[in-house]
Amino acid sequence: MPGAVKLVSVATAVPAHIIEQRDAAVAAHQAFSARFRDFDRLAKVFESSGIRKRYAVKPLEWYLQPLGWPERNAAYIEGASSLFVSAAISALEKAGIRGHEVDTVVTISSTGIATPTLEARVARQVGFRDDIERVPVFGLGCAGAVSGFSIASRLAASRPGTIVLLVAVELCTLAFRMDQLTKANIVASALFGDGAAACVLAVANEGIAAVEMSGQHTWPDTLGIMGWSVDKQGLGVIFDRAIPPFAEQHIAPAISEIVGRSGLALSDIDRFACHPGGAKVLVALEAALGLGQGALNHERDVLAEHGNMSAPTALFVLQRLIEAGLPSRTLLTAMGPGFSVNCVSLKRAA
Repeated sequence: MPGAVKLVSVATAVPAHIIEQRDAAVAAHQAFSARFRDFDRLAKVFESSGIRKRYAVKPLEWYLQPLGWPERNAAYIEGASSLFVSAAISALEKAGIRGHEVDTVVTISSTGIATPTLEARVARQVGFRDDIERVPVFGLGCAGAVSGFSIASRLAASRPGTIVLLVAVELCTLAFRMDQLTKANIVASALFGDGAAACVLAVANEGIAAVEMSGQHTWPDTLGIMGWSVDKQGLGVIFDRAIPPFAEQHIAPAISEIVGRSGLALSDIDRFACHPGGAKVLVALEAALGLGQGALNHERDVLAEHGNMSAPTALFVLQRLIEAGLPSRTLLTAMGPGFSVNCVSLKRAA
């Protein structure tokens, strides 16, 4: 597809600290079991999550300290800035370009507050020009990278000849809360990891894949399904136990409507690349989309090795698909707060 917006490169980055799931389970037991009567029943999620390890910006013992918003957000600014640089430079190197050649940078992050925003803080390290256009996006949660991909591709299409860099970075572990004795908090401590991913997009004759279409759907009256609560201790996770059954019931009609706007049907999709929010969510997606059990194998591998990193996780899946050999048409998709689903169709370059 000459003249189309192309995905030129994808890269990922993780922080230095590894949290083995067995160690996280022991730490959670020490922190919660004596104070939370239902802990032993909920603790089964550490085994059923499908996660072996995760990466974090701080060592495990740091999260067991009394922490408030200032400590958590300081860790966010430091850790997210470092991951931004690593992912961005890696994506640029893969694309064979340098930081000063980037015209627009789209930054996706919802796990902390940085003003000035992350891309401004690391501009010199990455080599951005002084006239670069900055597009920071907050609040999209797990759907952030897919929605950001759509935003970045439209910006690239509107200005042929320009280079757009998308960076999604999330430090979900900073939402681990020792003070919240809730099911959602226990589940979060078993699922969340930290990571970043970056993509280079441009109107070009060559690339990994062409962006065919994008779209999203938001269901009304679903604000309580997923999101953050905010208090003096920091961000607290909002998870509704109904996410897997909701996805199984509603996701296929919504995606069908999104791709239908461009004249496509679900049967035209060769591979769904899904955000792996959790093991039960993946089972629900396979059922809803009529996929064979275990079809979302790369999603399960990413979940096992990294946990749920929120926004960048879908791009970790995409990177694995590219390395394995991208099929003809891939639909990158993720659900997020709103409650919503976001999609981007990628047509493999010839």
